[in-house]
Amino acid sequence: MTLIEELRWRGMVQDIMPGTEELLQKEMVSGYIGFDPTSDSLHIGSLVPILLLVHLQRAGHKPYALVGGATGMIGDPSGKSEERNLLSAEVLQHNQEGVRKQLSKFLDFDSAKPNAAVMVNNYDWFKGVGFLEFIRDAGKHITVNYMMAKDSVKKRLEGETGMSFTEFTYQLIQGYDFYWLYEHKHCKLQMGGSDQWGNITTGTELIRRKAGGEAFAFTCPLIRKADGGKFGKTEKGNVWLDATKTSPYQFYQFWLNASDDDAKQWIKIFTLLPHTEIDALLVEHEAAPHQRALQKKLARELTVFVHSEHDYDFAVKASEILFGNATTEALQSLNEEQLLQVMEGVPTVEVSKSQLEAGYDIVSFLADTQIFPSKGEARKMWQSGGIGINKRKISSDENLLKQSDLLQDKYLLVQKGKKNYYLVKAV
Repeated sequence: MTLIEELRWRGMVQDIMPGTEELLQKEMVSGYIGFDPTSDSLHIGSLVPILLLVHLQRAGHKPYALVGGATGMIGDPSGKSEERNLLSAEVLQHNQEGVRKQLSKFLDFDSAKPNAAVMVNNYDWFKGVGFLEFIRDAGKHITVNYMMAKDSVKKRLEGETGMSFTEFTYQLIQGYDFYWLYEHKHCKLQMGGSDQWGNITTGTELIRRKAGGEAFAFTCPLIRKADGGKFGKTEKGNVWLDATKTSPYQFYQFWLNASDDDAKQWIKIFTLLPHTEIDALLVEHEAAPHQRALQKKLARELTVFVHSEHDYDFAVKASEILFGNATTEALQSLNEEQLLQVMEGVPTVEVSKSQLEAGYDIVSFLADTQIFPSKGEARKMWQSGGIGINKRKISSDENLLKQSDLLQDKYLLVQKGKKNYYLVKAV
């Protein structure tokens, strides 16, 4: 398969300029995607453009990752209903470094290779350009009529908030990025999400009018969840690539909990698995959807790709603790940070550590912490073997909890029935 055929099979091509496919088959092409440094971490929505660059490089072409130090000062109006808050130069610098570090994990930047990835920052070429110089050298080549016809502009002008001149100029500035890369890096291709099509084609038009050259582009569909929900969002907000913002365990759980319909689409888009393996997985999933083979493979591939094999192993072990048949030893092997990651979202109650020193009657403990509404209900469940402490069933002849039962000298994991967990913290 050619690169475009491969990406089409994966559902990663929406709009494409005539001649793009032929260009990619004819020569090694330099192509770029821009990344917006509004945070010091990318989120899983950024995985699509990252993977476009990965596929480009794997096909023998040269990827450029543009970190928008200049455009980040303005804010892209595409898909936005209102003006964004502008970030300071210091915050942008910090964010750029975070994004730069993340991108270096996915692309090969070995300068000894002809198609080594390159990272650029558009602030480097905009910082010396004055306003009058820009509107004379770039602005005169693109008409207001052309800019007004873009969907991203029309939607905002028709809305209640309107659009500032700052945001209106965004497409011209992004277009100038493409022109600069075309002139200085021989970059002939720009890729991005389908909401970027208007900005991208402004770049190809500027190259045609200002440089008399020809540039090319294609976009990827915006990822939607089958139920209509926004991709990459959970109750806690964005699913980040930074392990300190979204733990590897939570990251793993996001993909593991994908619906069947989403998993069938995502396994092609978000993994680099070969066609034969994906086709076999789809057949396996259809035969036994309850085994969730697609989701398990998706979660494994993405957790290893973004984090590491070690983080994947931990995520599986952590999942077993809450949802499988993990042992007390597995629970005890977690350090405090890992334990709290796994228990995020589990109801937490506190007890006094001094009560455990002398031995805490288990029925009183269950009622005092309000895990059960009364001692009677607690006693009934305890006597029937329905209580677990630290992944161990408590028999009816065990009636005291001691300080030695604590995990990390601080916690107890109480299981009530099959699925209800409580994290008890001794203070």
